[in-house]
Amino acid sequence: MGLSRLAALHGVATSYSPSADVTVSVADDTVIAVLAALGVDAATPEAVRESLAAAESSARSRLLPATLVVWSGEPLPPALTALPPGTSLDIGLDRGGDGGSPPSLRMHIPADRSDPAVSGRGAADAGTGAGGESGTGAAEGAGGDTSTGVPPTPAWWVEPPLGVHRLAVRAPGGRSATGTLVVAPPRVPQPPARSHGFLVQLYSLLSARSWGMGDLGDLADLAAWSGRTLGAGFVQVNPLHAAVLGNPTDPSPYRPSSRRFPDPVHLHIESIPEYGHVPDRGTLDDLRQDAATLSDTVLNKGALIDRDAVWELKRQALELVTKVPLTPGRRAAYCDFLAEQGQALEDHALWCALAEVHGSDWHTWPAALRDPRSKETARARRALLDRVDFHCRLAWLTDSQFAVAQRAALDAEMAVGIVHDLAVGVHPGGADAWAQQDAFAHGMSVGAPPDAFNARGQDWGLPPWRPDVLAASGYAPYRGLLRGLLAHAGALRIDHVMGLFRLWWVPEGRPPTEGTYVSHDAEAMLAVLVLEAHRAGAAVMGEDLGTVEPGVREALARRGVLGTSVLWFERDWAGTGRPLAPEEWREGCLATVTTHDLPSTAARLTGDHVTLRHRLGLLTRSLAEELTADATDTAEWLGHLARLGLLPEGEGDEEGAVRAVHRFLLRTPARMVGVWLPDTLGDRRPQNLPGTWDQYPNWRLPVADGEGHPVTLEGLAAAPRLHRLMEVFEPREDRPGTHPDLHPDLHPDLHPDLHPEIHPESRP
Repeated sequence: MGLSRLAALHGVATSYSPSADVTVSVADDTVIAVLAALGVDAATPEAVRESLAAAESSARSRLLPATLVVWSGEPLPPALTALPPGTSLDIGLDRGGDGGSPPSLRMHIPADRSDPAVSGRGAADAGTGAGGESGTGAAEGAGGDTSTGVPPTPAWWVEPPLGVHRLAVRAPGGRSATGTLVVAPPRVPQPPARSHGFLVQLYSLLSARSWGMGDLGDLADLAAWSGRTLGAGFVQVNPLHAAVLGNPTDPSPYRPSSRRFPDPVHLHIESIPEYGHVPDRGTLDDLRQDAATLSDTVLNKGALIDRDAVWELKRQALELVTKVPLTPGRRAAYCDFLAEQGQALEDHALWCALAEVHGSDWHTWPAALRDPRSKETARARRALLDRVDFHCRLAWLTDSQFAVAQRAALDAEMAVGIVHDLAVGVHPGGADAWAQQDAFAHGMSVGAPPDAFNARGQDWGLPPWRPDVLAASGYAPYRGLLRGLLAHAGALRIDHVMGLFRLWWVPEGRPPTEGTYVSHDAEAMLAVLVLEAHRAGAAVMGEDLGTVEPGVREALARRGVLGTSVLWFERDWAGTGRPLAPEEWREGCLATVTTHDLPSTAARLTGDHVTLRHRLGLLTRSLAEELTADATDTAEWLGHLARLGLLPEGEGDEEGAVRAVHRFLLRTPARMVGVWLPDTLGDRRPQNLPGTWDQYPNWRLPVADGEGHPVTLEGLAAAPRLHRLMEVFEPREDRPGTHPDLHPDLHPDLHPDLHPEIHPESRP
């Protein structure tokens, strides 16, 4: 009983329910190991008693939690309303880092709880804060709404502006506490009533100018073309986080070195202003020729995308480009970027510089360098100053091209623009895990418990953040991460959004079945997310597929966070089990037919995904059983579509069925409808096949047609099949642009001499 109570106080589950009627107990040794990773000793019964007594004593004496959330215009949290009479509050207001001493707002809880006392300087500042944001709802809420049972806002409370503030309280008798106060708007910004767009793994979309994989120039082009010609409202990409350096590099975009900073492998080299001033043109021309050869092997010779080879060519080019002096204006912009990013960027760049010398896993570095704040690390920073500056420069250049891509999207009148993706965690040997060691739980990995699809559970090899350290820091690492990702995003997708509430921790050396859930302060995690999205003017969507804790989807919807609904999974699971009627889908979602972790639509319609999994030994039943079950499922959906009049092409028409499932999505009330870009060409290969590593070329396939032949961005823009599918969303007579065979409205950076088939007038 003592261990269970101790675990509960620290958010560690001692049991979990994989389904409504099943409860699984967590082994004591797992609970003890997880508590140890949180700095709590529970190794012996005596240690449990001592730790429990300390935790309960701390809970009783604590005036405030480390981080407190106030939702603008909503009732105050119990932690504030329960403060004793006579308590004084001093709020140091967030000024958004503009320097100087922050103003303060002081309040006093009257001894008799009836005197509307607000004292001291700063009351007049309560309506404005960083960036001119204003707190709303204080006046309206002052009287409360007794008819609905909502408690009234105390008269002594004056709502601070939106932001992250320092809160200090002093109660009668000398008790005091300090913490972080997050004042957040009630909801994230919402996308328009209806928009559609493409979902793409950026590396997979090569253009005629790519250096062996898709880049940010290609992203800007895709956005400009699809927005102007197809009326698309967004382009959603895979995580573009910085990868772990080394050869070979982990190709998965979901296991990065840093989520805070981007990967310069995505740079379009020729678009860097300094590129045109490199004196050694011969070397640059040789690198471009090598890049063209690399692309040719992918597009025409059946080779896989080789991220490491691409990076080696780009690294050599960038070494030359970054030697070109910056103009005064460019230098000023770079200095501003350095100041804005601060210590976080310096740490990231230093990790990159040290990794070049000592290898990409900081655990194997000399002992003194494993500590980012040691004297030896400071000396290494000075010794490697040129390399640190090089990697800082690359972060700035990549960030700048993010901005260009979003600007291209908005210039094309996209309603949302670029949707960036936040991975659930980072590589244990990478930059974030090194720079933020105190914030990560050592000896733990994030994963998933056993479920109906994976009886052995999953271990993703990603160290989790410690919830207690995050709270004590006012969620500073999380805030910085979100602010960086949202800077040039029209929206943000959060992978495994359930992780804002709880994550499955697996102790090192144990199978995923021997893990347990550890909870975050979901209110704080959501408040920081909503606040940063509000500041950026960006929508947010969460990947909430699979096992979802009761109440999570409701909590996300209340704050305006969209969910993810995939057609094949949307059935009446609580009733008939049949496909869910379109009008019964939720409005607050991104609706898609498939995702990067699932079979393409053509593969599902034909059953190709089953034979692929059979060939790789991934099936748990015989091939015949799996094919029968899959065909039955698909036939039921196609019958549903036919009854709704959405399949005029009739049975046996694979391309027609692809159009039909997208017609179905448009019948739903979903705010956003996503089209998996490979589906526009009939590509049958998944970009990622969960459960495989070397058996399948995950994250290394170019977008291809139904025969597996790679298709460039230029070819895709001219593809008749794509245009036939997109007529489902916007009939041709309603679209701007020209005939698809003549490549409508491509970005002017696509040079006619590179692809005269697009610009007939350029032919000699």
